[in-house]
Amino acid sequence: MTGALLDPPAVRAGWTARQWTRLLVLSGNMLLDAVEVSVVLIALPAVAARYGLTPWGAQWLMSGFALGFAALLLLGPALCARIGRRRAYLGAMLLFVLASLAGGVVDGPALLVAVRVVKGCCAALTAPMGLALINDLFPEGPERRRALSVYSLSGAAGFTAGLLLAGALLASDWRWVFVFPAPVALVLLVCGLFVLPRGRGGTPPGPPRPALLKQGPLLRSALGAASLNGTYQALLVLMVFQMHDDFGWSAWRTALALLPACVPLALTVPFAGRFIARYGTRRLIAAGALFPLLGYGLCLARPDGSPYALGTLPVLLLVEAGFCCAFVALNVQATAGFEAADRGAAVSMYQTSVQLGAAVLLPLVALLLTHGDGPRPALALITAVGVLGLAAALAHRPARSGR
Repeated sequence: MTGALLDPPAVRAGWTARQWTRLLVLSGNMLLDAVEVSVVLIALPAVAARYGLTPWGAQWLMSGFALGFAALLLLGPALCARIGRRRAYLGAMLLFVLASLAGGVVDGPALLVAVRVVKGCCAALTAPMGLALINDLFPEGPERRRALSVYSLSGAAGFTAGLLLAGALLASDWRWVFVFPAPVALVLLVCGLFVLPRGRGGTPPGPPRPALLKQGPLLRSALGAASLNGTYQALLVLMVFQMHDDFGWSAWRTALALLPACVPLALTVPFAGRFIARYGTRRLIAAGALFPLLGYGLCLARPDGSPYALGTLPVLLLVEAGFCCAFVALNVQATAGFEAADRGAAVSMYQTSVQLGAAVLLPLVALLLTHGDGPRPALALITAVGVLGLAAALAHRPARSGR
């Protein structure tokens, strides 16, 4: 994904209403996928209380989504090649609607986790295919950069929207957290039926191939993104339970307290292209690994009972500064040096790594949070993984030209 600065007057002059509708459908689905992560994050304590779950048991609602996402990325390209992008995309949206409705009626943590895994599988089709469809529908150059900027901004803004929605929905009933995406996804599905192009389109993204990790930039990006996403989600899960169990905060207060962990990214994504042009991907990725590590260290060292403004807030701002620096730069570096035939497979490999970072680290951190002596063992693990992420960012080798 790129992050070029939007130019609304030029876009309005150059795009038809049909192009705008297509972009809004694809971006709306990207936003919904991001909302799915943050809205359930805030609901974890409520679900845990309803079923008597420990943090380790409740976190499967988060890691289950990531596992479903990572798993279907292995099969998604073959499915799209067989039935076409449009059918795969719309079919995944329909399944997403049905899974959301099921989340409102199933009872028991195992079934709720199964619903989350299914939703993760749907996201594994809609996210890469949405990106591929944008590349097909908008010509290379300024138009495509603007479209990708809107698409990227939707994903970044979705996490913020999910936090606020969670606060509102949980004031009524935690079930709404699982049901509310259904009507939104249904509207996107109906719009997609009319505006998304028919036919198989271009070549779908290739499946993840571990052999591609021999390419240094992709390996460093995969490790860095896995560390960044895994530690970020693990820290937020830890904080959500701490705010609920130790501080007695409401869902609304918790959601508002976590806004500094997502709002800055939504504000800076449109300028990411300029940042990369000025500083380069290597510097931004290194800074994106260093800032969160400083935040994790601060969180680990802060005294128990530190007020929010002096303890939690600086940690959240440091972690989010890492995302502002590295979010787009990691995507750009991941595909550097790949020819067009391999670029789709490299993107799939990168996206799989992003999801596996959360799927692996969340259960480990929640296990330490459940059975450890307070949050510090879990924080120590998060910090150690952050160190590995920084090491991957600094392990630079001169890039070879070509393949």
